[in-house]
Amino acid sequence: MASTSDIRKGLCIKYNNDIFKIIEFLHVKPGKGPAFVRTKLKSVTSGKVIDNTFSAGHKIEDIRVETQKYQYLYSEGELMHFMNVEDYNQISVHINLLDAPQLLKEGELVSISINTEDGAPLSVDMPISVVLEVTHTEPGVKGNTATNATKPATVETGATVHVPLFINEGDKIKVDTEKGNYQERIKE
Repeated sequence: MASTSDIRKGLCIKYNNDIFKIIEFLHVKPGKGPAFVRTKLKSVTSGKVIDNTFSAGHKIEDIRVETQKYQYLYSEGELMHFMNVEDYNQISVHINLLDAPQLLKEGELVSISINTEDGAPLSVDMPISVVLEVTHTEPGVKGNTATNATKPATVETGATVHVPLFINEGDKIKVDTEKGNYQERIKE
């Protein structure tokens, strides 16, 4: 058993007969009244996100998880297949466990948290950013740069990312996986 002082991002807990992963948390100590922890929880079974407030000192049931590096192999319908980089065992994960599956390309490394009690995968942590090649985008119009103008671009995984006007087809760009935003162009 853990308490609210042990809450951190990525912690998996049992709550309301389900397993949740803590996405965000904030310890609040108001001037009047007891302290509390405001959290945003994501269900690992359904992918549903809920807001919840725990009073300070509240006991929470944490789940023992093991995190290992896996390499993304391929997807098949709603399932994505990964291989453990140490022992080469393969597992299948439902697409709902990933925050941005459309930004994951084959061969990319991810961290998968596995419940040690039953061996079920609980969450997939993608890298902070990925480098993808732009496969299609409209050419930028000269003189249309009065503000931070962007245009849609399709990357090699099929996802659409808004990029600055100077990005062309064939350019490699760095994309933030948390928000799906363009970060920078990669020079070769």
